[in-house]
Amino acid sequence: MKRLKKGQGIAWLVAFVVILGLLGYYAFTVITGTIKENDDSLKLGLDLDGGVSITYEAVGDKPTDEQMADTILKLQQRIENDLGEESSTTEANVYRVGDDRITVEIPGVSDANALLEELGTPGTLYFIAQKDNDGNENYTYGTDENGQAGYVLNYDIQTLIDNGSVICTGKEVTAAQGRAEQDKTTSATKYVVTLQFNDEGTKAFGDATTVAALAGETIGIYYDGQFVSVPKVNEAITTGNCEISGMSSMEEADKLASYIRIGGLDIELQELESQVVGAQLGADALRTSLIAAGVGLGLVMIFLIIMYLVPGVTASLALALYTAMLISILKAFDITLTLPGIAGMILSIGMAVDANVIVFARIREEIKNGRPVVSSIESGFSKALSAILDGNITTLIAAAVLGILGSGSVKGFAITLALGVVLSMFTALVITRIIINSFYALGIRDAKFYGKAKEPSKFDFVGKKAIFITISVVIIAAGFITMGACKAKTGTGLNYSLEFLGGTSTTVDFNETYSLADLDAKVVPVIAETIGVSEGSIQTTTVDGSNQAIFKTRNLTLEERESLNEMFESQFQVKETSITQQTIGSTISGEMRSQSTIAVLVAVLCMLVYIWFRFKDIRFASSAIIALVHDVLIVLALYAFARISVGAAFIACMLTVIGYSVNDTIVVFDRIRENHKAIRTENAETLKALCNDSLAQTLSRSISTSITTAIMVLMLLILGVSSIREFALPLLAGVIAGTYSSIFIATQLWYIFKLKFASKN
Repeated sequence: MKRLKKGQGIAWLVAFVVILGLLGYYAFTVITGTIKENDDSLKLGLDLDGGVSITYEAVGDKPTDEQMADTILKLQQRIENDLGEESSTTEANVYRVGDDRITVEIPGVSDANALLEELGTPGTLYFIAQKDNDGNENYTYGTDENGQAGYVLNYDIQTLIDNGSVICTGKEVTAAQGRAEQDKTTSATKYVVTLQFNDEGTKAFGDATTVAALAGETIGIYYDGQFVSVPKVNEAITTGNCEISGMSSMEEADKLASYIRIGGLDIELQELESQVVGAQLGADALRTSLIAAGVGLGLVMIFLIIMYLVPGVTASLALALYTAMLISILKAFDITLTLPGIAGMILSIGMAVDANVIVFARIREEIKNGRPVVSSIESGFSKALSAILDGNITTLIAAAVLGILGSGSVKGFAITLALGVVLSMFTALVITRIIINSFYALGIRDAKFYGKAKEPSKFDFVGKKAIFITISVVIIAAGFITMGACKAKTGTGLNYSLEFLGGTSTTVDFNETYSLADLDAKVVPVIAETIGVSEGSIQTTTVDGSNQAIFKTRNLTLEERESLNEMFESQFQVKETSITQQTIGSTISGEMRSQSTIAVLVAVLCMLVYIWFRFKDIRFASSAIIALVHDVLIVLALYAFARISVGAAFIACMLTVIGYSVNDTIVVFDRIRENHKAIRTENAETLKALCNDSLAQTLSRSISTSITTAIMVLMLLILGVSSIREFALPLLAGVIAGTYSSIFIATQLWYIFKLKFASKN
């Protein structure tokens, strides 16, 4: 970047302030709109907005694409009918998963269990004669109970079946298609629906239409509580082929054909997984997460300014723009924000500082070496580029694996993390550079405002490698021993959640705090009686710092879940909006375990290949991979020690730790690669000095980045709700482990490999 003149510096700063002001104002309206739940709100997932999610699987033979599409349409139609007024403000999402599964997600509904029950009821389509055998009208044109004009049934369906007024059902229809054809008389295009009946339907329809045609009557097509069409019978239809005319468009014809097809679907759906989130719990999660983000961001900015002076101010300004851009993009592209997504966003804010810190450390080194400030700035950005790119690309690899292999909520985490990484590189390499050069152009040129690197530490990092490796081995071994002891005692080495074991989890926010002993004495017996299980089969957990308790049981039916909610409301005065339920079948839990293993292996393999390619040395790649495996095992040991629930967030946590660990290690390796070019011999002492010098030169950067990332994660741990805290604690351990391994493990391993497997070149 060319040196800016004073006028150019002023212009750039004014432009930046204007852009930051506009984006900041927009982001502020989005955040306040999200809190107030108005039209400016971000699109929120179930865990933040409350609502219901259910995954169905088709029973029996593999359904056809048309059957799956029609079933999705059927569920969408049911949702539109059942939500009523809520349908205008709630965005339901029904989508196909694989060959034979359908997932329904409906945020913001007030009575999620009632909707869940209704969705599980199969719909049937009926062909109803206008009059019964006694000449009474089965349906008339009038106003229904909601004041809507249209055809209304005068009797219930069962009465019509009993008196023979139901001619046939959708199950007797073998085909229904919308068509556009030319009218033979007028040559105009008309839109029709053609039907074909099976043998039973052909006879029944032929008999009924013979009577109806003579009397000039209609046949009502009734589906899911309403008439979808009431065509007049013009002639007897005895061939099994029928045509319904009068549609105004092809879209209307296709819609009626779809209604008729879905009314006769023979696909049986079974519930694999469901989640009902109380609106109050979702609101609490959103509020506390936003507070954590705001407090953490403020503390990070203060830290940067104290540590790096003018560069710290520029980084803080760039970080403010980064945050505003991230929120604006989430809103502009209508990206669904979930609880793990907020965690990913907050974590990415912490990691966004890393690129700036790498640059600032380089600038200080150049100033220390006697270069002028302006050339130190340019050299700092130039020398930091390779480390920034390599480190962030490895994190993007972890995010990509999450996005491809993860579940819905984990995908949300992956999207915000990946978006954050890309934006962080842009703000660090472009925005920070423009601002710091603008400040210099305005006259802030004294080196004291930019800092000067201190003499590197003379600590023998490599010489004490045996001590560091032993510490890690002891912690990891203790973790495995703990897992073994827990497996012998409880049957599982880790505290697996429903995602891994299956069952039903009910989280209740009581009006008072209960200890475990109180829950076992007062609540568990009532739960056991309500759902008909033994007290010993119910696992109970309290959530520190709140009135929440979690009860894990076998898979409960919808009726049992509703009974449980009614019991909590009547006996413990807990509102249904303060209850979250999740049910996962054994099929889903088995797939979750396999997907977790595959996700970690794929991420590690991709990183190994990338590092090998970039550093042209398998010893760098091997050392980095072993170091990240070390970090994963350290975090796994924490899961064993603290009995933290191992669920969907566990996958996101582990892959984030992997991405963070490699990012940290690559910065050190990049310095080793740079310094290695200057040495002429590669004996043990020379390599040892090379490693120690490289570690000392990057030490302040490693510590600063870890502190800023840890601040953000710590805010999640302190201020977040229970589900966020379960994610934040192991993530904080991962940040600490990643810093430890990059300083005390990875480089030492490279040193060992370099000596043991010397290059033959």
